This record gives sequence, C-alpha cells and structure tokens, in this order.
Amino acid sequence: MSVHKLTLATLVVVAGLSLTACQNNDLDGATAASTPTATAAPTKAAPGGNSAPAPASSAPGGKATTGGTGSTDTGKGGKCRTDDLTITATDRTIDGDAQRTVVVELKNHSGHDCSISGYAGVDLKTNAGSMSAERSGEPVVPGVLKNGKSTFFGISYPANNTGGTGLRLTGLVVTPPDETKSVTLQWPGAGSLPATDTPGNPVKVGPIGSAGQGSQ
Repeated sequence: MSVHKLTLATLVVVAGLSLTACQNNDLDGATAASTPTATAAPTKAAPGGNSAPAPASSAPGGKATTGGTGSTDTGKGGKCRTDDLTITATDRTIDGDAQRTVVVELKNHSGHDCSISGYAGVDLKTNAGSMSAERSGEPVVPGVLKNGKSTFFGISYPANNTGGTGLRLTGLVVTPPDETKSVTLQWPGAGSLPATDTPGNPVKVGPIGSAGQGSQ
C-alpha cells in the first residue's frame, strides 16, 4: 500500500512540472508574437537598379538648385559712320594768330555709342579745283563717342595778307575716319588762301579730338 501511494505522488509531481513547462512555453510564444519587429525602409531605385543618391544641395523649400550662366552686353555700336554723325564747321580764328582756324564738329545722333579715331579726310573746294588738306602729324588717340555727344578737329590755314585774290574758297568736304561717304559744307572761314610758290600744302588738319572741346 505504501508503494502505490509513493508512485501516485510521483506522478502528480511530474504532471505538475509538465503543465508548468507548457504554460511557460505558451507565454514565451505569446510574448514573442506581440513584440513588433523593426523593418528597414525601402530604398528608391534609380533606372538600372542602382539606388538614387540624394541631391547635393537644395534651395529653401526643398527644390534643388542649379548654377546658371549669365551674359554680358558690351554695348559697343562699332565704328562711327557718316550717317551716324551731324557734321558742322565753324570759324574759330583768334585775332592776331598767324594761322587761321576752322573747327569741325562731329555729333553722334545714332542712338548708340560708337568708336572714332584718326584723321578725317578734308578737301577744300577752290576756284582752281579741289585741294586736300595734309595731316598735322599729331598723335591719334582712340576714343568712344557717346550718343548725343560731340568730338572736334581743327583745320589750320594761312591768312591771305598779300593783297591779292589768291585761291578763292567755296566749300568744304569732310569724310569721317574709316569711311568713304562724305559731307559737303559751306566754307565758314576766310574767303581765300594766299597764292604762294612755297612747296607743300599750307592747309593742315588735326586728328579727331584735337580741337574745340575735344571728345565729350
């Protein structure tokens, strides 16, 4: 009788242990099932299967910025043409000077700046034909003639103090530098040049900007 009681008691203990183990296993499984598992964020794929890189820089608002190219306008209008200029001539002789002077004004009315430098072509009309003035030899200075502004050059010639008729002057022909189109003006200076046997041309022309108020 005592042997049967011990065996029954042992079975009860073993069964209790088995039940406890089963309950623990069920609890562990439930705990594991209720714990969320972290997952990696998906990677955006670029064409070809490679991951697309993030933009290197961005402007406020999240828009990507890109460098731009600017352009400059020099504003240059090229060389001054005859049609760009209003050309006039004025007697500017100073009393007592051995040489008489006519000043030629070239005013830019083109609507844009233009470059002008060098010597204009100058021909005097006389009763004996046309006479070309010689260059004075003064240095040439490059310049830009702004729209609405003027530049000047001088024509010098000897006064006719001989008492004779000499060469009668009737007109002035001006051709701007680097141009072939001329403008014919009335001669504003003295009415004649002295007749002379001295070689060379007594009429001299200075470069652009050499007289009057200069380039403005």
